[in-house]
Amino acid sequence: MEIERIKQVGIAAACNGGRILTKHFGRLGSIRKKGAIDLVTEADTRSEAAIIDTISTVFPSHAILAEESGTHAGSDGCWIIDPLDGTTNFAHNLPLFCVSIAFAVDDRILAGIVLAPLLGELFVGVKDQGAQLNGTPIFVSTTRTLADSLLVTGFPYDLQTIFDPLMGRFGKCLTATQGVRRLGSAALDLCYVAGGRFDGFWEQHLKPWDTAAGFLIAEEAGARTTVFSGAPYFIDEDEIVCTNGAIHDELLNLLEQ
Repeated sequence: MEIERIKQVGIAAACNGGRILTKHFGRLGSIRKKGAIDLVTEADTRSEAAIIDTISTVFPSHAILAEESGTHAGSDGCWIIDPLDGTTNFAHNLPLFCVSIAFAVDDRILAGIVLAPLLGELFVGVKDQGAQLNGTPIFVSTTRTLADSLLVTGFPYDLQTIFDPLMGRFGKCLTATQGVRRLGSAALDLCYVAGGRFDGFWEQHLKPWDTAAGFLIAEEAGARTTVFSGAPYFIDEDEIVCTNGAIHDELLNLLEQ
């Protein structure tokens, strides 16, 4: 597997998708709902089409799992694509959104690319090669205690189904830390843990395309990632906890209570 070629094609695909998002930002012609608060825009679908076209032109035999168009059968590896993570932000003209692209072989993530086009930030991680932001290596924070930490979380689209435990965990973390933020993009949340901006992140009811790229980037930057029980995290899990490692057990104790 030519991982350098995989990385470069992934970056090119993210940039092509990012250009479409930038073009449509603030100029949306149509927005529809997949659920009560789950939006999809013409920018999502056009970005995804450009990303898939870029990848398929170079790797026509590869499988693809994409948020909007689903599974495209193939072999020799699978690309996991979120063409616009943070659609609600995008639809409300908030620049906190990104393109997220991962490449996996046999369920093992080998490369992750997250591009926030309006922020000018490109996060890249390659298995066993570290993580970078705009070409510069990044690492998790050195915060040692939960009391000194800044956390980030997200609320799932079906939050009403888990509202009480969701708010219970949020309240415990809010009172035990320096603060909790909610940005609206799980991929960026994971990258911001990778870069030391946040010390930890947790969320429930995410999909593989939400976390695949950011998960690898965070891991390569030194993060520890599990489910709430402390068991290893895989991208098809229903919950995720990602921290700098030092505060991980403290955070798990709060989330598991």
